[in-house]
Amino acid sequence: MDAYDKGSGARQGQDGPDGPDGEADAPETGGSAGDGEPAGSVESVGSVGRAAAAEGAAGASGAAGTAEGAESEGLAGTAEGAVTSVAEEAGAAEEAGAVRPVEGPAQPPAPRTGVAALSPRYQVGAVVALAVVAVAVCAHLGLVFLHVAPSNTLTKQHGSVVDEWVFPEFEQNWKLFAPNPLQQNVSVQVRAEVSTAGGEIRTTGWYDLSAEDGRAIDGNPVPSHTQQNELRRAWDFFVASHDSDNRPVGLRGTLAETYLRRIALLRLDRDGAAGPGGVVERVQYRSRTTNVKPPPWSGEKVSGRPAVRELPWWSVAAENRGTRAGRNEREGGAA
Repeated sequence: MDAYDKGSGARQGQDGPDGPDGEADAPETGGSAGDGEPAGSVESVGSVGRAAAAEGAAGASGAAGTAEGAESEGLAGTAEGAVTSVAEEAGAAEEAGAVRPVEGPAQPPAPRTGVAALSPRYQVGAVVALAVVAVAVCAHLGLVFLHVAPSNTLTKQHGSVVDEWVFPEFEQNWKLFAPNPLQQNVSVQVRAEVSTAGGEIRTTGWYDLSAEDGRAIDGNPVPSHTQQNELRRAWDFFVASHDSDNRPVGLRGTLAETYLRRIALLRLDRDGAAGPGGVVERVQYRSRTTNVKPPPWSGEKVSGRPAVRELPWWSVAAENRGTRAGRNEREGGAA
């Protein structure tokens, strides 16, 4: 039987005519390709399938990563919220006083010192004493201020009170700020006529009182006010209140003489000038003034010869009566 017979049920080759059953033969027979479809098309379909599969796998991985990230973020946020909640609860408990630090054993109170350690009575006494001292200091400063201040209503009405308080111990002046400050060395000396225990009268030598003050001040970091200013201010007071003939000018001249006589008696008694049983009857002052040599660059010429000023003899009987009365009173009290 002819193989190419149309009535035959055998499969026709590639060159056979397309029959009505040609399109159905490929799926039934499981052939690699249908009629009229090239082999390259099959490979393209396979590539597209593999790409779709890979894309699906990538999408699945992304979805899995998204789910894992969301889960991780959720867990982290939950943990952070839990820590914040615990911290807030701890702060609230501490503010409410639930958490208190453990206190150690009670320490004894520190001992009181100063005025607080005194009894109430002594505290009142200390306060009163401080108040009195403060009032006295304020009054002294006020009087000294009125003394150095320009003339005003208070000094015109109460000038005598101010002078009685200031002179001679607290006298103030502006010589430190004067245009021509002192440029002289002044040495003040004194001698005395003494009646001895045997009734004789003798005259002592000159005692250099300025040199004594200088020796007391030299090397002393804290010299006393009397050593620095008592004799110097007393002599300046005398010179300002007397004329060139040593005659007093006004009441202040008499006060200056009295002040110098008292200073002389104190210094002579300190030096033992009268001797055992002796009494000072009269005193005499003199001063020796020497100009300070100017510096070589000034060109100023001054005399190097000292100027001596000798005062008359002054009786000290009135001062001696007061001194003897005080001495007898002290001796009587001691007996």
